[in-house]
Amino acid sequence: MTQQKYTRLTLTERREIEHALNRGESLKRIAASLNRTTSTVSREIQRNSIAVQGGSERKPFNNCLHRNTCDEHDICTNEECTRPICPGCIYCIHVCKKYERENCALLWKTPYVCNACKRRRGCTLEKFLYKAKKADVSANGLLSDARSGVSLDEAERKRLSGIVSPLIKQHQSPYHICLNNKDVLMVSDKTLYKYIACGLMDAKSTDLLRKVKMKLRKKPPQIKIERACYEGRTYRDLQAYLDKYPDTEVVQMDTVIGKKGGGEKCLLTISFPHSELMLAFIRDANTSRSVTEVFERIKTWIGFNMFEEIFPLILADRGPEFSAPSAIEFDDAPVTWTRIYYCDPNCAYQKPEIESGHRLLRMVLPKGRSMNPYSQDDIDLLMSHVNSYRRKALGGKSPIEVFAGFHGNSIIRDLGLRPIDANDINLTPRLLK
Repeated sequence: MTQQKYTRLTLTERREIEHALNRGESLKRIAASLNRTTSTVSREIQRNSIAVQGGSERKPFNNCLHRNTCDEHDICTNEECTRPICPGCIYCIHVCKKYERENCALLWKTPYVCNACKRRRGCTLEKFLYKAKKADVSANGLLSDARSGVSLDEAERKRLSGIVSPLIKQHQSPYHICLNNKDVLMVSDKTLYKYIACGLMDAKSTDLLRKVKMKLRKKPPQIKIERACYEGRTYRDLQAYLDKYPDTEVVQMDTVIGKKGGGEKCLLTISFPHSELMLAFIRDANTSRSVTEVFERIKTWIGFNMFEEIFPLILADRGPEFSAPSAIEFDDAPVTWTRIYYCDPNCAYQKPEIESGHRLLRMVLPKGRSMNPYSQDDIDLLMSHVNSYRRKALGGKSPIEVFAGFHGNSIIRDLGLRPIDANDINLTPRLLK
């Protein structure tokens, strides 16, 4: 019996797996031909297969459980839609409150993919395919992510912070804390420094006695991003969607950093291009959880129906704080309230409206200025002045006036904004002093 190999799978081996799956061969036979264990091949297929929402030759993608018996119509309120009933339209699953997702039961057993499935040509459900080249890119990316960044779930973060933060605020050093609590913490002092610098602990870098005297690192530690969140959410996917529904507004969001370094507050900014209205929310740390909490507050303030109306699509960059899209898109019920897409890497020009809006914001909050002294009330005051500033592109109207014209005056108050008299608008740093 030949000895099993324990090296990572190569692109050549992945191509052999793809061809064998296309022929409908069993995992056991594929593993034997590669001199690998069956579990290795099984894990490879389940980890690196890709989801495809391509529909069939005769019907568009629709994975609603009720698609064959549904008689709903005019759900999307699209005047250009010519379909007599909604199940024939791919957009219905994003807006119908009766939508229930159906997953193919065949994917729960081997070979876990649809490569050789006989039902594939007529199936409108989400399909999973194994493609060697994409699997190789995904596996290498996963390996790169595993060797970099910060991987910490919320429960473990709270546990560590509950132990470490009070001791840090008693002026104990991370080394001293780890030395006396190593059986409880199970992390090194270097790891604690990294967590504090990323803003994951309640204690901040300013609470460390020596840290404030040290020079900033050239490259601060990065929080790990789950690469799978980009699948089906790229800028190309957004463009394909807008080709079908060109009148849909794409709301843009970004992060504005004040003073760089751990323990510094930052802003989440949200821009509505049609009205040029911009919202801003102060956050204690630049984490994905803080972004999710902002959207949870917005849903509470304006209600789910209004949220769905003003946030049809959201475009963000690829920062780690935006790496949990499902937490924003879905509620407890299986209803999609919005859909998040991502710009291409290093392509800030793909969301120009919010970048332009930041120029007005920076008049009051210059780069390098700490945001720690400010509360949400201060930021609401700032955004009231910014959004009351009249724009030539809006025909001499202010963003507040245009947005209220679309959605009503009450939502302006719900979002913490108020009109400012034209002669009282102040866009200088003196506004927040």
